[in-house]
Amino acid sequence: MPEPMPEFDFESLIVDIPDYPEPGVVFKDITPLLADPAGFAAVVEGIAGHFGGCGVTKVVGAEARGFMVGAPVARALGAGFVPARKPGKLPRAALSETFALEYGTDELQIHEDALTPDDVVLVVDDLVATGGTAAAQARLVRRFGARLAGMGFLMELAFLHPREFLAKETDVEVFSLVKVG
Repeated sequence: MPEPMPEFDFESLIVDIPDYPEPGVVFKDITPLLADPAGFAAVVEGIAGHFGGCGVTKVVGAEARGFMVGAPVARALGAGFVPARKPGKLPRAALSETFALEYGTDELQIHEDALTPDDVVLVVDDLVATGGTAAAQARLVRRFGARLAGMGFLMELAFLHPREFLAKETDVEVFSLVKVG
């Protein structure tokens, strides 16, 4: 069981932006949290500390905000970082996974030599909303034959029920530092 970390008031550094990017939406701006050295450290330590005993060898993070959280978590875990990129961004052969969005589809790609069946993988992102991006990453990890250890997020939009969606894809733990509604 991971060591409990001291409480940090993450929400005090997350700014609500009403009606962005469209009327009726309240955007959760995490940039003040990431700009605060203690806040950023608490995010990294919170996720890395939670999964510290899982033997993680690689962290996968989706473009682009998943890079900001995933890469330092990988470093804290002594693991490698694997970017999951949009089509056309990786220079070598890659595996692709398409996933549904509210308004269409999107796609993520990982270099075909980025993971092996020996890898223990943690998916990390800044936010889980509907769960589509995280589920696509879980499917990619499975395609490599690697073992998915869990999913860690800075923020979860619980009112969109991402855990229910993700439970259809994987039985790994979903961990979030902040849950909204």
